[in-house]
Amino acid sequence: MSTDERNSLFPFDPTKQAFSLFEEFKKFAFKGNVVDLAVGVVIGSAFSKIVDSLVKNIIMPLISVVTPGDLGYAKWVWNVRGVDIPYGLFLAEIVNFLILAFVLFLFIVKFLGSLMNAKKQAAAAPPPPPVQEVLLREIRDLLKQQVNQQPTDG
Repeated sequence: MSTDERNSLFPFDPTKQAFSLFEEFKKFAFKGNVVDLAVGVVIGSAFSKIVDSLVKNIIMPLISVVTPGDLGYAKWVWNVRGVDIPYGLFLAEIVNFLILAFVLFLFIVKFLGSLMNAKKQAAAAPPPPPVQEVLLREIRDLLKQQVNQQPTDG
């Protein structure tokens, strides 16, 4: 059986498919999106640690001043048949999430959104015409005035 006959019977060539997949992956991996994504994940992780510290070290102590008892709600425990269920930690994680979501909302939606709107408005505004065009318009307008001011013979 010749190579052409074999290719017509078996159009699928796994080596070509694997090479094509490798080429696609190489284009994807080195395009820059993967690097941007990795940087975003690292910054997001660091930002999460900052917000977590804000909640645990500033907000939770302030809330413990207002809540009854001296432990604050992060240390609230529900005891069922000798098993402690730390529902206060769950409440603390909810507060942490809400604060993180609020900060992200302020930063991404409001701050970056206003920057993007300003950039869109600046891009939408047409650039000023060149000086030559302005001068030509002035000359045109002066010529129109002269034509309109000439007396008509009639």
